[in-house]
Amino acid sequence: MSLLDDVAERDGWRCWVCDEPVDPGMSVNDARGPSVDSRTADRKAKIAERLAHRGCNSRKGAVKVVIAWPDRLHVAEPAPLITVAGRLERKGGREMVARCPTKQDAHEAADWLADRFSRLVPGLPVTATVEAGGGQFLVVLATGRR
Repeated sequence: MSLLDDVAERDGWRCWVCDEPVDPGMSVNDARGPSVDSRTADRKAKIAERLAHRGCNSRKGAVKVVIAWPDRLHVAEPAPLITVAGRLERKGGREMVARCPTKQDAHEAADWLADRFSRLVPGLPVTATVEAGGGQFLVVLATGRR
């Protein structure tokens, strides 16, 4: 098995940048085809290789990676998730990552974040909780030190 196949199987054939499925049958020369990203946003990352679409991997070299929040989530002032992931990985602790107008919106964001972080930083046990405060609902990510 090649490095690409090994990394892709481990990552469940999902691009670490855009979190969309990667088609194993697509040509590696196609922008939506599979590629191995050997240098993540953090050079000290514990995972040396990650699966990415060729286009996402190439674009990442030219601009800073931004993990987009889905448009379907109603959040105010969403935190930059790559930065949050780096801090939680290095220091552990808690971090408020978004404000939501309703409890339902906050729970939807918390569920999405827990799922997304399971792939963004595999092996880092992250929990997402909702806290009421000031007439809004705060989404908080927390982890212990690794």
